[in-house]
Amino acid sequence: MSEKTPESSGPGTPEQIAVRREKLARLRETGEAYPNTWRPDSASADLHVKYGTLDTELLEEQSIRVRVAGRIMSHRVMGKSSFMHIQDGEGRIQLFLNRDAVGGAEIYNPTRKWDLGDIVGAEGVLFLTRTGELSVKVSHIELVSKCLRPLPEKWHGLSDKEMRYRQRYVDLMVTPESRDIFRTRSRTVSLLRRGLEDKGFMEVETPMLQAQPGGAAARPFATHHNALDMELFLRIAPELYLKRLVVGGFDRVFEINRNFRNEGLDATHNPEFTMVEFYQAYADFNDAMDTTESLIRGVAEGLDVSDVEWDGVEIDLSRPFRRIRLDEAVFEKRPDLRGHANDKALLATVCLQEIENFKPLITWKAGHYLTALFEEMVEAELKQPTFVTHYPVDVSPLARRSSEEPTVTDRFELFIAGKEIANGFSELNDPDDQRGRFVAQSQAKAAGDLEATGLDEDYLRALEYGMAPTAGVGIGVDRLVMMLTGQHSIRDVLLFPHMRPE
Repeated sequence: MSEKTPESSGPGTPEQIAVRREKLARLRETGEAYPNTWRPDSASADLHVKYGTLDTELLEEQSIRVRVAGRIMSHRVMGKSSFMHIQDGEGRIQLFLNRDAVGGAEIYNPTRKWDLGDIVGAEGVLFLTRTGELSVKVSHIELVSKCLRPLPEKWHGLSDKEMRYRQRYVDLMVTPESRDIFRTRSRTVSLLRRGLEDKGFMEVETPMLQAQPGGAAARPFATHHNALDMELFLRIAPELYLKRLVVGGFDRVFEINRNFRNEGLDATHNPEFTMVEFYQAYADFNDAMDTTESLIRGVAEGLDVSDVEWDGVEIDLSRPFRRIRLDEAVFEKRPDLRGHANDKALLATVCLQEIENFKPLITWKAGHYLTALFEEMVEAELKQPTFVTHYPVDVSPLARRSSEEPTVTDRFELFIAGKEIANGFSELNDPDDQRGRFVAQSQAKAAGDLEATGLDEDYLRALEYGMAPTAGVGIGVDRLVMMLTGQHSIRDVLLFPHMRPE
Protein backbone atom coordinates (compact mmCIF):
# COMPACT_ATOMS: atom_id res chain seq x y z
CA MET A 1 0.00 0.00 0.00
CA SER A 2 1.25 3.49 -0.85
CA GLU A 3 -0.13 6.80 0.28
CA LYS A 4 0.24 10.30 -1.07
CA THR A 5 -0.77 13.35 0.94
CA PRO A 6 -0.28 17.11 0.51
CA GLU A 7 2.31 16.97 3.29
CA SER A 8 4.56 14.62 1.30
CA SER A 9 4.08 16.00 -2.17
CA GLY A 10 7.24 18.10 -2.18
CA PRO A 11 7.91 21.78 -2.82
CA GLY A 12 7.61 21.60 -6.58
CA THR A 13 11.13 21.15 -7.88
CA PRO A 14 11.90 21.42 -11.60
CA GLU A 15 12.34 17.62 -11.65
CA GLN A 16 8.85 17.04 -10.22
CA ILE A 17 7.32 19.44 -12.72
CA ALA A 18 9.20 17.72 -15.54
CA VAL A 19 7.73 14.34 -14.51
CA ARG A 20 4.24 15.77 -14.60
CA ARG A 21 4.87 17.31 -17.99
CA GLU A 22 5.95 13.93 -19.30
CA LYS A 23 2.60 12.54 -18.19
CA LEU A 24 0.87 15.45 -19.95
CA ALA A 25 2.80 14.71 -23.15
CA ARG A 26 1.56 11.11 -23.10
CA LEU A 27 -1.99 12.37 -22.57
CA ARG A 28 -1.67 14.60 -25.60
CA GLU A 29 -0.53 11.63 -27.68
CA THR A 30 -3.63 9.62 -26.81
CA GLY A 31 -6.24 12.33 -27.20
CA GLU A 32 -7.61 15.52 -25.65
CA ALA A 33 -5.47 16.51 -22.66
CA TYR A 34 -7.86 19.15 -21.32
CA PRO A 35 -11.40 18.07 -22.29
CA ASN A 36 -14.47 20.16 -21.56
CA THR A 37 -17.12 17.48 -21.49
CA TRP A 38 -17.55 16.42 -17.87
CA ARG A 39 -20.64 17.79 -16.10
CA PRO A 40 -21.14 16.95 -12.40
CA ASP A 41 -24.67 16.81 -11.00
CA SER A 42 -23.79 16.82 -7.28
CA ALA A 43 -21.68 18.89 -4.87
CA SER A 44 -19.85 17.19 -2.02
CA ALA A 45 -21.36 19.36 0.73
CA ASP A 46 -24.90 18.68 -0.49
CA LEU A 47 -24.26 14.95 -0.58
CA HIS A 48 -22.99 14.94 3.00
CA VAL A 49 -26.02 16.94 4.17
CA LYS A 50 -28.57 14.80 2.33
CA TYR A 51 -27.10 11.34 2.76
CA GLY A 52 -24.36 11.52 5.38
CA THR A 53 -26.66 10.31 8.18
CA LEU A 54 -28.20 7.36 6.33
CA ASP A 55 -27.15 3.89 7.35
CA THR A 56 -25.48 1.37 5.04
CA GLU A 57 -28.62 -0.65 4.31
CA LEU A 58 -30.71 2.37 3.39
CA LEU A 59 -28.02 3.71 1.09
CA GLU A 60 -27.79 0.34 -0.66
CA GLU A 61 -31.57 0.16 -1.04
CA GLN A 62 -31.77 3.62 -2.65
CA SER A 63 -28.78 3.03 -4.97
CA ILE A 64 -28.09 6.77 -5.31
CA ARG A 65 -26.06 7.42 -8.45
CA VAL A 66 -24.09 10.68 -8.62
CA ARG A 67 -21.64 12.49 -10.88
CA VAL A 68 -19.00 14.48 -9.02
CA ALA A 69 -15.86 16.39 -9.90
CA GLY A 70 -12.95 17.81 -7.97
CA ARG A 71 -9.24 18.08 -7.32
CA ILE A 72 -7.38 15.03 -5.95
CA MET A 73 -6.21 15.92 -2.44
CA SER A 74 -5.16 12.44 -1.31
CA HIS A 75 -4.68 9.11 -3.08
CA ARG A 76 -4.18 5.71 -1.44
CA VAL A 77 -3.42 2.87 -3.83
CA MET A 78 -3.86 -0.70 -2.57
CA GLY A 79 -3.27 -3.06 -5.46
CA LYS A 80 -6.50 -3.54 -7.38
CA SER A 81 -8.31 -0.86 -5.36
CA SER A 82 -7.65 2.73 -4.37
CA PHE A 83 -9.20 5.60 -2.43
CA MET A 84 -9.16 9.25 -3.45
CA HIS A 85 -10.38 12.31 -1.67
CA ILE A 86 -11.45 14.95 -4.16
CA GLN A 87 -12.26 18.55 -3.32
CA ASP A 88 -14.82 20.67 -5.14
CA GLY A 89 -15.99 24.19 -4.41
CA GLU A 90 -17.94 23.16 -1.33
CA GLY A 91 -15.90 20.45 0.37
CA ARG A 92 -14.50 16.96 -0.05
CA ILE A 93 -15.80 13.48 -0.76
CA GLN A 94 -14.09 10.13 -1.01
CA LEU A 95 -13.97 8.00 -4.16
CA PHE A 96 -13.49 4.23 -4.07
CA LEU A 97 -12.01 2.70 -7.22
CA ASN A 98 -11.92 -1.03 -7.94
CA ARG A 99 -10.16 -2.29 -11.06
CA ASP A 100 -13.04 -4.48 -12.24
CA ALA A 101 -15.77 -1.97 -11.36
CA VAL A 102 -14.24 0.85 -13.42
CA GLY A 103 -13.70 -1.26 -16.56
CA GLY A 104 -10.57 -3.32 -16.06
CA ALA A 105 -6.83 -2.72 -15.91
CA GLU A 106 -6.80 -0.57 -19.04
CA ILE A 107 -8.90 2.03 -17.26
CA TYR A 108 -7.75 1.47 -13.69
CA ASN A 109 -3.96 1.30 -14.04
CA PRO A 110 -3.53 4.85 -15.42
CA THR A 111 -5.46 6.24 -12.43
CA ARG A 112 -2.74 4.89 -10.13
CA LYS A 113 -0.31 7.38 -11.67
CA TRP A 114 -2.53 10.42 -11.36
CA ASP A 115 -1.07 13.15 -9.19
CA LEU A 116 -2.30 15.19 -6.28
CA GLY A 117 -3.87 18.31 -7.71
CA ASP A 118 -5.24 16.62 -10.84
CA ILE A 119 -8.92 17.36 -11.44
CA VAL A 120 -11.11 14.34 -12.12
CA GLY A 121 -14.73 13.53 -12.82
CA ALA A 122 -16.33 10.38 -11.43
CA GLU A 123 -19.69 8.63 -11.59
CA GLY A 124 -20.90 5.97 -9.20
CA VAL A 125 -23.17 4.95 -6.34
CA LEU A 126 -23.04 6.32 -2.81
CA PHE A 127 -22.10 3.96 0.01
CA LEU A 128 -20.61 4.00 3.50
CA THR A 129 -17.14 2.60 4.16
CA ARG A 130 -16.43 0.43 7.17
CA THR A 131 -15.42 3.56 9.06
CA GLY A 132 -18.75 5.19 8.23
CA GLU A 133 -17.45 7.68 5.65
CA LEU A 134 -19.83 8.63 2.84
CA SER A 135 -18.10 7.70 -0.41
CA VAL A 136 -18.71 7.09 -4.10
CA LYS A 137 -18.23 3.55 -5.44
CA VAL A 138 -16.91 4.56 -8.85
CA SER A 139 -18.07 2.94 -12.07
CA HIS A 140 -16.59 5.57 -14.40
CA ILE A 141 -13.76 8.05 -13.91
CA GLU A 142 -11.79 10.35 -16.16
CA LEU A 143 -9.07 12.96 -15.94
CA VAL A 144 -10.50 16.43 -16.52
CA SER A 145 -7.48 18.69 -16.02
CA LYS A 146 -3.81 17.86 -15.41
CA CYS A 147 -2.03 19.64 -12.56
CA LEU A 148 1.57 20.41 -13.53
CA ARG A 149 2.78 21.72 -10.16
CA PRO A 150 2.82 19.72 -6.92
CA LEU A 151 0.67 21.06 -4.13
CA PRO A 152 2.75 22.89 -1.50
CA GLU A 153 4.33 20.98 1.33
CA LYS A 154 2.82 21.44 4.80
CA TRP A 155 0.81 24.46 3.71
CA HIS A 156 -1.09 24.59 7.00
CA GLY A 157 0.74 26.75 9.50
CA LEU A 158 3.19 28.26 7.03
CA SER A 159 4.76 31.33 8.59
CA ASP A 160 5.47 32.75 5.14
CA LYS A 161 2.09 34.30 4.50
CA GLU A 162 3.45 36.24 1.55
CA MET A 163 3.28 33.10 -0.58
CA ARG A 164 -0.37 32.65 0.38
CA TYR A 165 -1.14 36.23 -0.68
CA ARG A 166 0.78 35.99 -3.94
CA GLN A 167 -0.62 32.57 -4.89
CA ARG A 168 -4.11 32.85 -3.46
CA TYR A 169 -5.33 30.20 -5.89
CA VAL A 170 -3.09 27.64 -4.16
CA ASP A 171 -4.01 28.94 -0.72
CA LEU A 172 -7.68 28.39 -1.50
CA MET A 173 -6.98 24.85 -2.74
CA VAL A 174 -5.41 23.64 0.46
CA THR A 175 -6.45 25.98 3.28
CA PRO A 176 -10.07 25.47 4.37
CA GLU A 177 -9.84 28.44 6.72
CA SER A 178 -9.10 30.78 3.82
CA ARG A 179 -12.08 29.50 1.87
CA ASP A 180 -14.26 30.05 4.94
CA ILE A 181 -13.07 33.65 5.28
CA PHE A 182 -14.02 34.51 1.73
CA ARG A 183 -17.34 32.76 1.97
CA THR A 184 -17.99 34.92 5.04
CA ARG A 185 -16.94 37.98 3.09
CA SER A 186 -19.39 37.16 0.32
CA ARG A 187 -22.20 36.63 2.82
CA THR A 188 -21.31 39.88 4.59
CA VAL A 189 -21.68 41.89 1.39
CA SER A 190 -24.93 40.10 0.62
CA LEU A 191 -26.30 40.83 4.11
CA LEU A 192 -25.30 44.50 3.87
CA ARG A 193 -27.09 44.78 0.53
CA ARG A 194 -30.18 43.01 1.82
CA GLY A 195 -30.22 45.10 5.00
CA LEU A 196 -30.18 48.36 3.07
CA GLU A 197 -32.74 47.18 0.54
CA ASP A 198 -35.03 46.14 3.39
CA LYS A 199 -34.76 49.72 4.67
CA GLY A 200 -35.87 51.10 1.32
CA PHE A 201 -32.47 52.03 -0.15
CA MET A 202 -31.82 51.69 -3.88
CA GLU A 203 -28.49 50.36 -5.15
CA VAL A 204 -26.76 52.54 -7.77
CA GLU A 205 -23.45 52.81 -9.60
CA THR A 206 -21.35 55.96 -9.90
CA PRO A 207 -18.16 56.76 -11.86
CA MET A 208 -14.83 55.30 -10.83
CA LEU A 209 -12.99 57.68 -13.17
CA GLN A 210 -13.52 61.26 -12.04
CA ALA A 211 -12.30 64.59 -13.29
CA GLN A 212 -12.27 65.97 -9.75
CA PRO A 213 -11.69 63.47 -6.92
CA GLY A 214 -13.62 64.22 -3.76
CA GLY A 215 -15.61 62.82 -0.90
CA ALA A 216 -12.64 62.01 1.33
CA ALA A 217 -9.25 63.24 2.43
CA ALA A 218 -6.89 61.07 0.42
CA ARG A 219 -4.24 61.20 -2.29
CA PRO A 220 -5.69 59.91 -5.58
CA PHE A 221 -4.26 57.84 -8.40
CA ALA A 222 -4.03 59.86 -11.61
CA THR A 223 -4.32 58.68 -15.20
CA HIS A 224 -4.80 60.22 -18.65
CA HIS A 225 -7.72 59.85 -21.04
CA ASN A 226 -6.28 59.95 -24.54
CA ALA A 227 -9.45 60.66 -26.52
CA LEU A 228 -10.45 63.58 -24.30
CA ASP A 229 -6.84 64.58 -23.66
CA MET A 230 -7.53 65.17 -19.99
CA GLU A 231 -6.32 64.02 -16.60
CA LEU A 232 -8.65 61.74 -14.69
CA PHE A 233 -8.49 60.24 -11.22
CA LEU A 234 -9.56 56.92 -9.75
CA ARG A 235 -12.21 57.76 -7.20
CA ILE A 236 -11.28 58.04 -3.56
CA ALA A 237 -14.99 57.90 -2.62
CA PRO A 238 -18.37 57.93 -4.41
CA GLU A 239 -19.83 60.45 -1.96
CA LEU A 240 -20.28 63.53 -4.13
CA TYR A 241 -21.95 61.56 -6.92
CA LEU A 242 -24.30 59.79 -4.52
CA LYS A 243 -25.34 63.14 -3.07
CA ARG A 244 -25.98 64.42 -6.58
CA LEU A 245 -28.53 61.60 -6.82
CA VAL A 246 -30.18 62.80 -3.61
CA VAL A 247 -30.42 66.24 -5.20
CA GLY A 248 -32.04 64.56 -8.20
CA GLY A 249 -34.77 63.04 -6.04
CA PHE A 250 -33.57 59.59 -5.01
CA ASP A 251 -34.08 59.87 -1.25
CA ARG A 252 -32.32 56.63 -0.26
CA VAL A 253 -29.35 55.35 -2.28
CA PHE A 254 -26.35 53.15 -1.65
CA GLU A 255 -23.37 51.79 -3.50
CA ILE A 256 -21.07 48.89 -2.70
CA ASN A 257 -17.98 50.37 -4.24
CA ARG A 258 -14.30 49.97 -4.94
CA ASN A 259 -12.23 52.97 -3.91
CA PHE A 260 -8.59 53.77 -4.67
CA ARG A 261 -6.25 55.79 -2.50
CA ASN A 262 -2.58 56.33 -3.22
CA GLU A 263 -1.40 55.53 0.27
CA GLY A 264 0.81 53.07 2.09
CA LEU A 265 0.11 49.42 2.83
CA ASP A 266 -0.25 48.15 6.37
CA ALA A 267 -2.45 45.86 8.45
CA THR A 268 -5.58 47.93 7.80
CA HIS A 269 -4.81 49.72 4.52
CA ASN A 270 -4.71 48.58 0.91
CA PRO A 271 -4.66 51.06 -2.00
CA GLU A 272 -7.75 49.38 -3.45
CA PHE A 273 -10.55 48.62 -1.01
CA THR A 274 -14.29 48.13 -0.66
CA MET A 275 -16.84 50.32 1.09
CA VAL A 276 -20.59 50.52 1.27
CA GLU A 277 -21.88 54.09 1.27
CA PHE A 278 -25.51 55.01 1.83
CA TYR A 279 -27.38 58.32 1.89
CA GLN A 280 -30.78 59.02 3.39
CA ALA A 281 -32.77 62.20 2.89
CA TYR A 282 -34.64 63.75 5.82
CA ALA A 283 -32.28 62.21 8.35
CA ASP A 284 -29.39 63.39 10.54
CA PHE A 285 -26.24 61.84 11.94
CA ASN A 286 -28.17 60.33 14.86
CA ASP A 287 -30.37 58.46 12.39
CA ALA A 288 -27.23 57.45 10.49
CA MET A 289 -25.67 56.00 13.64
CA ASP A 290 -28.84 54.04 14.31
CA THR A 291 -28.83 52.64 10.78
CA THR A 292 -25.12 51.80 10.91
CA GLU A 293 -25.47 49.94 14.21
CA SER A 294 -28.54 48.12 12.92
CA LEU A 295 -26.74 47.06 9.73
CA ILE A 296 -23.66 45.74 11.51
CA ARG A 297 -25.72 43.90 14.09
CA GLY A 298 -27.90 42.49 11.30
CA VAL A 299 -24.83 41.16 9.49
CA ALA A 300 -23.53 39.60 12.70
CA GLU A 301 -26.88 37.95 13.36
CA GLY A 302 -27.06 36.72 9.76
CA LEU A 303 -23.65 35.12 10.24
CA ASP A 304 -24.72 33.78 13.65
CA VAL A 305 -22.02 35.85 15.36
CA SER A 306 -22.59 37.87 18.53
CA ASP A 307 -19.21 37.77 20.25
CA VAL A 308 -15.99 37.91 18.26
CA GLU A 309 -12.34 38.08 19.23
CA TRP A 310 -10.33 40.57 17.25
CA ASP A 311 -6.73 41.45 18.02
CA GLY A 312 -7.10 40.01 21.48
CA VAL A 313 -10.29 41.92 22.25
CA GLU A 314 -13.58 40.17 23.05
CA ILE A 315 -16.14 42.29 21.20
CA ASP A 316 -19.81 42.17 22.12
CA LEU A 317 -21.92 43.23 19.14
CA SER A 318 -25.23 42.57 20.87
CA ARG A 319 -25.04 45.53 23.28
CA PRO A 320 -25.84 49.14 22.27
CA PHE A 321 -22.79 50.90 20.86
CA ARG A 322 -21.32 53.62 23.06
CA ARG A 323 -21.45 57.26 21.88
CA ILE A 324 -19.01 59.96 23.02
CA ARG A 325 -17.96 63.36 21.70
CA LEU A 326 -14.45 63.68 20.32
CA ASP A 327 -13.53 66.55 22.61
CA GLU A 328 -14.88 64.71 25.66
CA ALA A 329 -12.83 61.65 24.72
CA VAL A 330 -9.71 63.85 24.72
CA PHE A 331 -10.67 65.58 27.96
CA GLU A 332 -10.97 62.20 29.68
CA LYS A 333 -7.24 61.78 28.99
CA ARG A 334 -6.30 65.43 29.51
CA PRO A 335 -8.77 67.10 31.92
CA ASP A 336 -6.60 70.24 31.86
CA LEU A 337 -7.70 70.87 28.26
CA ARG A 338 -11.40 71.07 29.10
CA GLY A 339 -12.69 74.44 27.97
CA HIS A 340 -9.76 74.93 25.57
CA ALA A 341 -10.99 72.99 22.52
CA ASN A 342 -10.56 76.08 20.34
CA ASP A 343 -7.23 77.28 21.77
CA LYS A 344 -4.96 76.63 18.82
CA ALA A 345 -1.72 77.68 20.54
CA LEU A 346 -2.30 75.51 23.62
CA LEU A 347 -3.39 72.50 21.60
CA ALA A 348 -0.36 72.84 19.32
CA THR A 349 1.93 72.89 22.34
CA VAL A 350 0.32 69.77 23.79
CA CYS A 351 0.61 68.00 20.43
CA LEU A 352 4.34 68.71 20.39
CA GLN A 353 4.57 67.21 23.88
CA GLU A 354 2.42 64.13 23.26
CA ILE A 355 3.12 63.15 19.65
CA GLU A 356 6.47 61.86 18.50
CA ASN A 357 7.85 63.42 15.31
CA PHE A 358 4.85 65.75 15.14
CA LYS A 359 4.75 67.75 11.89
CA PRO A 360 1.66 69.96 11.49
CA LEU A 361 0.88 71.87 8.31
CA ILE A 362 1.01 75.65 8.34
CA THR A 363 -2.72 75.77 7.51
CA TRP A 364 -3.76 73.79 10.59
CA LYS A 365 -6.36 75.23 12.92
CA ALA A 366 -7.44 74.30 16.44
CA GLY A 367 -9.64 71.45 15.22
CA HIS A 368 -6.72 69.79 13.45
CA TYR A 369 -4.67 69.76 16.65
CA LEU A 370 -7.56 68.49 18.77
CA THR A 371 -8.17 65.67 16.29
CA ALA A 372 -4.46 64.81 16.27
CA LEU A 373 -4.58 64.46 20.06
CA PHE A 374 -7.62 62.20 19.80
CA GLU A 375 -5.87 59.97 17.26
CA GLU A 376 -2.75 59.78 19.41
CA MET A 377 -4.23 59.33 22.89
CA VAL A 378 -7.71 57.85 22.47
CA GLU A 379 -8.32 56.04 19.21
CA ALA A 380 -6.37 52.84 19.93
CA GLU A 381 -8.12 52.39 23.29
CA LEU A 382 -11.65 52.31 21.85
CA LYS A 383 -12.04 48.54 22.07
CA GLN A 384 -15.81 48.01 22.26
CA PRO A 385 -17.97 49.50 19.46
CA THR A 386 -17.92 53.27 19.99
CA PHE A 387 -19.34 56.15 17.98
CA VAL A 388 -17.12 59.22 18.34
CA THR A 389 -19.16 62.31 17.47
CA HIS A 390 -18.90 66.08 16.90
CA TYR A 391 -15.71 66.25 14.87
CA PRO A 392 -14.30 69.77 14.39
CA VAL A 393 -15.34 71.67 11.27
CA ASP A 394 -11.65 72.07 10.42
CA VAL A 395 -11.31 68.33 9.63
CA SER A 396 -14.81 67.75 8.23
CA PRO A 397 -15.14 69.61 4.91
CA LEU A 398 -18.36 67.86 3.85
CA ALA A 399 -20.22 67.59 7.16
CA ARG A 400 -23.01 69.88 8.36
CA ARG A 401 -22.02 72.42 10.97
CA SER A 402 -23.74 71.90 14.32
CA SER A 403 -26.62 74.28 14.89
CA GLU A 404 -25.64 74.61 18.56
CA GLU A 405 -21.83 74.74 18.20
CA PRO A 406 -20.48 76.30 15.02
CA THR A 407 -16.95 74.93 15.53
CA VAL A 408 -18.03 71.27 15.36
CA THR A 409 -20.04 69.17 12.93
CA ASP A 410 -22.80 66.60 13.13
CA ARG A 411 -20.29 63.88 12.28
CA PHE A 412 -19.27 60.54 13.75
CA GLU A 413 -16.76 57.76 13.26
CA LEU A 414 -17.28 54.21 14.51
CA PHE A 415 -14.33 52.50 16.16
CA ILE A 416 -14.01 48.84 17.13
CA ALA A 417 -10.82 47.38 18.63
CA GLY A 418 -9.14 50.73 18.02
CA LYS A 419 -9.85 50.73 14.28
CA GLU A 420 -12.13 52.99 12.26
CA ILE A 421 -14.99 50.98 10.76
CA ALA A 422 -17.35 53.71 9.55
CA ASN A 423 -17.55 57.43 8.98
CA GLY A 424 -20.79 59.39 8.66
CA PHE A 425 -22.45 62.72 9.18
CA SER A 426 -25.32 65.02 8.53
CA GLU A 427 -24.45 66.25 5.06
CA LEU A 428 -23.53 69.86 4.40
CA ASN A 429 -26.26 71.10 2.05
CA ASP A 430 -25.55 74.85 2.31
CA PRO A 431 -23.81 75.64 -1.02
CA ASP A 432 -22.16 78.81 0.29
CA ASP A 433 -20.74 77.09 3.37
CA GLN A 434 -19.61 74.20 1.16
CA ARG A 435 -17.81 76.59 -1.19
CA GLY A 436 -15.94 78.09 1.74
CA ARG A 437 -14.88 74.61 2.92
CA PHE A 438 -13.72 73.71 -0.60
CA VAL A 439 -11.69 76.93 -0.79
CA ALA A 440 -10.02 76.07 2.52
CA GLN A 441 -9.23 72.60 1.14
CA SER A 442 -7.73 74.13 -2.00
CA GLN A 443 -5.54 76.36 0.13
CA ALA A 444 -4.40 73.36 2.17
CA LYS A 445 -3.62 71.50 -1.03
CA ALA A 446 -1.55 74.43 -2.29
CA ALA A 447 0.30 74.44 1.04
CA GLY A 448 1.36 70.83 0.58
CA ASP A 449 -1.50 68.73 1.91
CA LEU A 450 -1.62 65.97 -0.70
CA GLU A 451 -4.83 64.55 0.80
CA ALA A 452 -6.82 67.78 0.57
CA THR A 453 -9.55 67.96 -2.05
CA GLY A 454 -10.09 70.68 -4.62
CA LEU A 455 -13.00 72.82 -5.75
CA ASP A 456 -15.80 70.84 -7.42
CA GLU A 457 -17.90 73.45 -9.22
CA ASP A 458 -20.41 70.95 -10.60
CA TYR A 459 -21.13 69.60 -7.14
CA LEU A 460 -21.62 73.14 -5.85
CA ARG A 461 -24.02 73.78 -8.73
CA ALA A 462 -25.95 70.67 -7.74
CA LEU A 463 -26.25 71.96 -4.16
CA GLU A 464 -27.54 75.28 -5.49
CA TYR A 465 -30.57 73.39 -6.83
CA GLY A 466 -31.25 72.37 -3.23
CA MET A 467 -30.48 69.13 -1.41
CA ALA A 468 -32.88 67.88 1.23
CA PRO A 469 -31.48 67.47 4.75
CA THR A 470 -29.48 64.26 4.39
CA ALA A 471 -27.29 61.89 6.36
CA GLY A 472 -24.64 59.63 4.83
CA VAL A 473 -22.31 56.86 5.96
CA GLY A 474 -19.38 54.92 4.59
CA ILE A 475 -18.63 51.51 6.11
CA GLY A 476 -15.30 49.80 5.42
CA VAL A 477 -16.25 46.33 4.21
CA ASP A 478 -12.71 44.94 4.43
CA ARG A 479 -12.29 45.95 8.07
CA LEU A 480 -15.79 44.75 8.91
CA VAL A 481 -14.89 41.33 7.51
CA MET A 482 -11.60 41.42 9.41
CA MET A 483 -13.56 41.89 12.62
CA LEU A 484 -16.17 39.25 11.86
CA THR A 485 -13.53 36.65 10.99
CA GLY A 486 -10.95 37.69 13.60
CA GLN A 487 -8.21 38.48 11.07
CA HIS A 488 -5.31 40.76 11.94
CA SER A 489 -4.32 41.87 8.43
CA ILE A 490 -6.46 43.29 5.64
CA ARG A 491 -4.54 41.00 3.28
CA ASP A 492 -6.24 38.00 4.87
CA VAL A 493 -9.67 39.24 3.72
CA LEU A 494 -8.65 40.42 0.24
CA LEU A 495 -8.50 37.71 -2.39
CA PHE A 496 -5.69 39.46 -4.23
CA PRO A 497 -4.00 42.09 -2.04
CA HIS A 498 -1.47 44.45 -3.57
CA MET A 499 2.12 43.32 -3.16
CA ARG A 500 5.54 44.49 -4.26
CA PRO A 501 6.70 42.76 -7.45
CA GLU A 502 8.40 39.41 -6.88
